[in-house]
Amino acid sequence: MQKTYRQRKTGHRKSHDIYVSDPAKERTALKEFQPCEEYIRGVLTGDLCEELCVSRQVEYQRCLYYENGKKVMEAKWRGVPIVLKSKLENFSSYQALGPLDYQEGAGGGPSPWDIVLYATLEIRSSLGLEVGSDGGAWPWGREWTPGGHQRAYSRAELASLWSLLQQEEYTFFRVLENLSGHVAKVLGSCGHFYAVEYLVTGQAWSWNLFSPETLLGLPREGLGISAWSGISRSGKDTIIQIALSFLDMVRHFESDFSHPLHLCDIKPENFGIRRDLTVVAIDVDMAFFEPKMQNILEQACTSDEDCKFFDCISKCDMKENKCGSKRVNSNLQVICDKIFRHWFSPALPGTRKELPLEVELQHAVHDCAETTGGDDKARSQAVFHRLQTLLSQLLQDEDVEAQTDRHSQTETNA
Repeated sequence: MQKTYRQRKTGHRKSHDIYVSDPAKERTALKEFQPCEEYIRGVLTGDLCEELCVSRQVEYQRCLYYENGKKVMEAKWRGVPIVLKSKLENFSSYQALGPLDYQEGAGGGPSPWDIVLYATLEIRSSLGLEVGSDGGAWPWGREWTPGGHQRAYSRAELASLWSLLQQEEYTFFRVLENLSGHVAKVLGSCGHFYAVEYLVTGQAWSWNLFSPETLLGLPREGLGISAWSGISRSGKDTIIQIALSFLDMVRHFESDFSHPLHLCDIKPENFGIRRDLTVVAIDVDMAFFEPKMQNILEQACTSDEDCKFFDCISKCDMKENKCGSKRVNSNLQVICDKIFRHWFSPALPGTRKELPLEVELQHAVHDCAETTGGDDKARSQAVFHRLQTLLSQLLQDEDVEAQTDRHSQTETNA
């Protein structure tokens, strides 16, 4: 299984410059959108199809990614930016649902309960979880849940649902969107394409958007103490709040589901930021709950190097020549290493007395990035709480300074 994931991920290349060369064709791209042709023929359907294909309320903007069959596009839906995506470009590339081989309307089709069963099995295979084990939402909408409205469903509806459930990322989002504020929201679908919220991302598509030096106009060497002291108060608040949201996401993914959720491809462009500065996982092709994570990590090995699955690492048992099923690093450690370390670089000489809290935070980030402790819960929690306390104290100090400045300005104006 690991080989499959390795080949799939390393074979992808983010194509940031794939655009329709002719502006006229770019604006009409969705008119020739293959799902629209199939929607008109009754092959597929979805709650977005009418506005996508008939009333033209969805307007194509640009192609964000197109390789190995996967297609991701930016569009506007009623003027609001969205992202349309599918793991495979063609509807016919998805495996058909066996029970659809029946004469529609002849009474021989699958019942809603049959579909629930098939969907449950598909999700269990995809995520390694029992459906509803977290008390979460059913990923195919209210009408499919037990006790929901029972009716016969058309071949197009069932085929469209089945194509969506074969996409791990769609299933992940739909199962967790009502359980977590840290995953992207699914807005609708048309056949095998589904729409998610459009979010500002980090270093994606050549935009370094939540890298502090670009966001705040800083030099590329990062947030040293001298740079930090020159940032505006609102800029500091923004960075701290985003960092705190990353910590909240780490805690949430570790503790709030029936199994911990492991992120094996942590980099800025795989996260988005909402207007309220909530950090959101937007690329979860390499996110796995504990049961599936253990299956992926367990494999033959001759050294620890063989036990590295992207950002998820275990150790090689040299006696058994087998990688351990338990991860030895953590989501927090990788976030500290790949994201926080860039934001909070080592202190410069002579600044220790001037900004002691900032210096302590930088040391905490360094310790976090260098500490494994995936299995040592007490140690991991201590590292987490140290970071959370320092960031919260910095944010509080910034608020106090802002209030003091406002008070002084009021007295001056009086």
